[in-house]
Amino acid sequence: MKELKMFTFSQIKDEFIGKIGTDKRTAYEQELQLEILGDIIRKVRLERNLTQEELGRLIGVQRAQISKLENNTTNITMETLLRVFKALNAKVNFNVELLNNGVSIAQ
Repeated sequence: MKELKMFTFSQIKDEFIGKIGTDKRTAYEQELQLEILGDIIRKVRLERNLTQEELGRLIGVQRAQISKLENNTTNITMETLLRVFKALNAKVNFNVELLNNGVSIAQ
């Protein structure tokens, strides 16, 4: 009987999506983070015992917009994101990582 070869999730992503630093891998990781963001919004909203309609009223949007945010079916601006988390009484932190030392300006 042939022994099955095992792979880590990182190896699978490297093989089928691309290695870390490639455009395809970066896009994948960013999309994954946005999906997690929608899940976080839903989880915190429910913990605060708010309906989508109530959260929408707090930030000045329709219930459908909150649904779209939670289901990742719309783009979200930084302003809207900050309003959502402020309404949910949640602290937001951003981490910026510089990927290289050089900056060039096209002329």
